[in-house]
Amino acid sequence: MSEVPKGFELSFLTSPFLELVGPFYTKDHDGGFIIGVRAAKKHCNTRGFIHGGLISTLADFALGYNAARSGSTPMKVATINLATDFSGYAELGDWLEAHVDIQKVGKSLAFANAYIYANGKRIARSSGVYTLISE
Repeated sequence: MSEVPKGFELSFLTSPFLELVGPFYTKDHDGGFIIGVRAAKKHCNTRGFIHGGLISTLADFALGYNAARSGSTPMKVATINLATDFSGYAELGDWLEAHVDIQKVGKSLAFANAYIYANGKRIARSSGVYTLISE
């Protein structure tokens, strides 16, 4: 149940929140990253399924990280909007992955979609808008 699929490595991106929710794993893919996590007991809701909050967190992490690295140099981003539609569910022990499609990166905003899979079956779609933070 705890096996990590081939090609994934423990994420080098971390924060106190991600450490609490994870561990998350990354895999290089088409100039960006696929983000994965193994569904654990701490991720379950009262019905025993994986809480939608974990799926939304996975989407936001993957969307933001890929948007931040979509330009020629890494950028800082912050979430403006995140919408998630669920078409399935995940269970304890499932391997979850977020695959990201960057739609557009402009001067101040980035738009992207994430598709969340549980053991290879699509269970959710998220769309995100991110502000690009200049220093």
